[in-house]
Amino acid sequence: MSASASAKDYGQALTVRIWDNASAPHSNEDAGPQKEKNGNLYNTVDTELFIYPAAPDKATGQAVVVCPGGGYRFVSMPREGHEVGEWLSAEGITVVALKYRLPNGHCQVPLEDAEAALRYIRDHAAEYGVDPSRVGIMGFSAGGHLAASTAILWDAEPVQTALGIHGTEARPDAVVLGYPVITAGEYRHDGSIVNLCGDDADLRATMSLENQVRDGLPPFFVWHTVEDPSVPVQNSLMLAGALTAHKVPLELHLFAHDGHGTSTCTREVNTPNKHNSAWVALCTDWLAETFDFHL
Repeated sequence: MSASASAKDYGQALTVRIWDNASAPHSNEDAGPQKEKNGNLYNTVDTELFIYPAAPDKATGQAVVVCPGGGYRFVSMPREGHEVGEWLSAEGITVVALKYRLPNGHCQVPLEDAEAALRYIRDHAAEYGVDPSRVGIMGFSAGGHLAASTAILWDAEPVQTALGIHGTEARPDAVVLGYPVITAGEYRHDGSIVNLCGDDADLRATMSLENQVRDGLPPFFVWHTVEDPSVPVQNSLMLAGALTAHKVPLELHLFAHDGHGTSTCTREVNTPNKHNSAWVALCTDWLAETFDFHL
């Protein structure tokens, strides 16, 4: 792993490169090169963390790994990575915005990258002023599927073996999902599931996360719009039903109107919606309560 100062348009202080296809446990076998269109990243062949340290006067000791969406076809770094990093870090939460390698037919690759990000921030907790027992994960759309997969499948033997994990260092302590892809069934987002699983029926069953929920998972905060035309709201409802059945702590917020991919629902992401942006404050409060933090 290497770290270097960054001069991006956003305010992160540090960019950390975890690995590339040659040094990672598994390759996505994409020869690259990485491409960028409107800030979205395609053909990602290495894994980078964009670190947004918590505002010193508000530091809570919390950290969140953020997984942008993009249908497992691209990584939506500006709207669902960097903007979220600026928001949360201003609230005193250290953010690790994850540029993950896309699956390209190798579904374990994004999961390995997300678990490596969790392990990184815990291994460097003292450096960033983070309490290693207050590390969450957040994801949007397909990034929501990745975040939920990390929370639900964190102890899957193949991934633990690949990363050399023997404890709970890759288990998030809290999970935040915005308009997440969850199911590979009737209400699936077809593009995400095809890009992740192809036509493999067994793999689709495994990655249909409503069927993988079990007792003892970390608390979840989930929000979605009922009108979402891309990822049906049933994805969140099916997850909520499974979490409730297993008595996993859950806070669920449904907003009547608006589309998909709205991120923080602010002008900064070009999808302003004053009503729906309430999820931002609700989430910040929920994280504080979940981590039992009080100023």
